[in-house]
Amino acid sequence: MKIAILGYGKMGRIIEKFAIERGHEVVLKVNIDNLEDLSIPNLKKADVAIDFSTPDSALSNIEICFAAHVPVVVGTTGWYGRLQEVKNKCEESNNTLLYASNFSIGVNVFFFVNKVLAKIMNRYSQYEVQVEEIHHTQKLDSPSGTAMTIAEGIISELDRKNEWANELIGSGEELIPKPDQLLIESHRIEDVPGTHTVIYSSEVDDIEFKHQAHSRAGFALGAVMAAEWLEDKTGFFNITDMFDFSI
Repeated sequence: MKIAILGYGKMGRIIEKFAIERGHEVVLKVNIDNLEDLSIPNLKKADVAIDFSTPDSALSNIEICFAAHVPVVVGTTGWYGRLQEVKNKCEESNNTLLYASNFSIGVNVFFFVNKVLAKIMNRYSQYEVQVEEIHHTQKLDSPSGTAMTIAEGIISELDRKNEWANELIGSGEELIPKPDQLLIESHRIEDVPGTHTVIYSSEVDDIEFKHQAHSRAGFALGAVMAAEWLEDKTGFFNITDMFDFSI
């Protein structure tokens, strides 16, 4: 395949490495220094685009991919408030998009098991639950998209939680969640690729379920695999369409 990388930073470079190793060609690389290269004619040289830009850029990048009718894999988070609008545009214009808060195989296994665990813990109301996420200081959104997916998975199975609430540790604003709110604690620490922990606590014990990324490589490889999976498909997809962990 011929691939366009939108957001050629640290992640973009790792994506390029995996794409080349898997026999693909990167025909367009766009970052803040060459935004003028992001044009419909240049995009049309690619079979698929992979976006790991910024929350502010993602929507405009999606728009131009739709205009060029180039399938797009979106790993950027922070734009999900417009998700339904983007889905409608994608389907109305007969385009192709796959999005995920995290493309790592391990994280997607984590998402699945997290829901199974929440379904079990729904029987035991003596356990309080919260989510903790730790990322590098360059991460712009809080909470992480991965933490939101984890929280939404818990809420879907746990009757005693109806919504999540986020506290960015160190921001100076302490959050005391309501009983029906699931707390997400966000930490920003130098050079941490990403750690997510679900903690169930009772008076007698704690249960911790954790995923810790060693590097960005798992995210990048998953994004390239997603681009491969999109070949010959049309429509609006989530990563759960690609990974089937049914048991």
